[in-house]
Parts: sequence; C-alpha cells; structure tokens
Amino acid sequence: MRVSLSLLSTAMLCLLIGCGTPGAPQPPSLGLPRPVDDLSAVRKGDKIFLSWTPAHQTTDHENIRHPGVTQICRGLRDFPMISCEEKTGEENTQLSHWTRGEQIPRATFTDTLPAQLEHQNPEAFAIYAVQDLNANSKGAGLSNQIEIPLAPTLPPPDHVDAQVTAEGPELRWTGPEMPPQSDKLTFSYRVYRQFAPGSTPATTPVLQRGELIVGEFPWNGEKQISFVDHSFEWQQKYVYRVTTLTQFKGPLGQLVQVEGNDSPPVLVDVRDVFPPAVPTGVQAVSSGAGQKPFIDLTWAPNIETDLAGYNVFRHEEGTEPVKINSEVVKSPAFRDDKVAPGGRYFYSVSAVDLRGNESGRSAENSERVPPE
Repeated sequence: MRVSLSLLSTAMLCLLIGCGTPGAPQPPSLGLPRPVDDLSAVRKGDKIFLSWTPAHQTTDHENIRHPGVTQICRGLRDFPMISCEEKTGEENTQLSHWTRGEQIPRATFTDTLPAQLEHQNPEAFAIYAVQDLNANSKGAGLSNQIEIPLAPTLPPPDHVDAQVTAEGPELRWTGPEMPPQSDKLTFSYRVYRQFAPGSTPATTPVLQRGELIVGEFPWNGEKQISFVDHSFEWQQKYVYRVTTLTQFKGPLGQLVQVEGNDSPPVLVDVRDVFPPAVPTGVQAVSSGAGQKPFIDLTWAPNIETDLAGYNVFRHEEGTEPVKINSEVVKSPAFRDDKVAPGGRYFYSVSAVDLRGNESGRSAENSERVPPE
C-alpha cells in the first residue's frame, strides 16, 4: 500500500513538534472575586473607618464580569474569623470594567460600634474583615483581618475657651462630672494644634501639644481644666482641638490607645501685646571732678528672648521725664554726656521687645554732677 508523500510529511512533522491533542476538560470559571489583602481600619470615638482596594479580578485572574456586593464583617470571638461572623453592612465596590494600569480608588465604609459592646467588653477587641461576593453570592474568602479595641471613650469638651497670655495660648474647658474609676483603663485629654488655613506656613501639620491625665490635673469647684501651649510662635494663627484618650495594657502587655471624638475647633490669633518686664536695679555714677561731665547708668538685664533693648529717661527737679537715647540701647548700660556741672538728674529705664511692646519705667535713681 502506498502512502502519499504529503501524508507522510505531515506525520513526520507531528512526530517532531507534537500535534495538539485534547487535554483534560477544565471546569468553568466560578467567577469568584479575589480576596482583599490590604484592608485597613482606624477607630475614632465610636466610629470604625475601613478602607480597602476593591476586587477587580477573579481567582482565575480574569476581569470581574458579574460583580456582587462586598460584605462588611465584624467578629467578637476568635481571631482570625473563619467566616463572616456578623455582617454590619454591604457595599457595591467591585469593578466590572477595569483596564490594566488604571489607578483603582480605595473603597471606604464607616461602622458604628454599639455602646453595649464598649461597656460590656472594655478590654476586648472586635475583628473586622471584608468579603467580595459574585452575582451568585459566592466568595473566595475573607480579606486580611484587623483587630480594633472596644474600650469606651469619654465625651469630648463641648466648648473650649482660649486666650493669649504672655506664656502662650491658654485653653480652658470643663472636665467630666467625675473622673472614671477603673483599675485597667486610664483616661486623658489630648490637645492638638495646627496652623489656621491661610496662615504663613505652606503646610498645616497637626501636632500633639500635650496630654492631661484625668484625675491628675488640679480640680476646682467648676472642674475647669487649663492647658498652656508653650511651644508656639508669635504673630501666628492656630486652630486647637481637644480630644479624649483611653489607654490600657493589651493581652501581650502592649499599650493600647483609643482616641475619642474631638471638641469643636477653636481659632487663636497669637498676637504679642505683652511688654517685657520692668527693668530693675538702676544705678547712676557721675564722672570725677576735672573731667568732661557725664553720668554712667547701669541696670539688671532683662531675660526675655524677644528683647530688642532699652529706652532711657531723664528729668531734672520739677520737670517731666524725657527719653534721651536716639536708638534702642542694646545692653544694660548708658552714658549720658549731656549734663551740666552741678546739675542733679533723675533717671529711669524701660524695656522694649522686637514687636515694639514697651514696659513701664523702672524706679528712678538720681545723681548730681560735681561742680567745676
């Protein structure tokens, strides 16, 4: 029997490179969204703020065609959860149309903790996860899981007063009716500051300025709490807010902190209208006889960091004091060479800061110039 040359060639080629043969049948794709792996969660007061990147592909690395909902899960038992213990919400976050290279905006969800959870389990943790489902309500499993403390927080001050003092901006608010009693939990007030919008700095960072532990600050009849911000700059506008803080030791000895809600913000215009301290210790000594007459003045130096210098005042018996320096005196000494032999002169000194605020005049001291 003869085999055609073309058929023989085809057979030999198949032997060399292998011809396609039917493989094992593949099951149809279930279209399960890939589990989220970048869930983050932050607590503020009784709110839990969740954020994650929505699913855009299936477990078969195909683009999602039939998206379902995203379940928001909360658990209170073992960590990690095996399945969605309690569904606290549903969101439509998955992407049915996605092109490789596109930036995917993060999805968000805010959960509110029931008050009874905070008080019944003050040292426990809630567990959060999300699960993407397809249109048939099927999913590939929970996302990464986050533990959030359930400790209760104090209510924030409903009003904060502010005034500018020579020491810095001072904030005042009313404390709780009674400091909470707990062997495990401690409660504090935390003060935050940032530059007001439109102020000189190009950025407006939020800075923690101080922390006051409830029960350790002084109490008066009105339960007024005060805080002075010593780290500030004059001629700036700041926005302050006060928040509460709950702390306790976790099961591994770690410090666990939960911030409460913020007080209403208060704007403070920190303008320097405070003069330096009044100079002290003014001494006057005249030149000896036979010299060109003059009187040397000295006094104790001021210690303000923004001191510009001093003004010197002089008068004779029955006249008003007059400033006798043409420019601010930089050091605590001055020579008055515009005096006459035999004259008696009275001197006082004031201090001036960099913004032109001037103190009152010091106590006077007098000196008589020797006669010729």
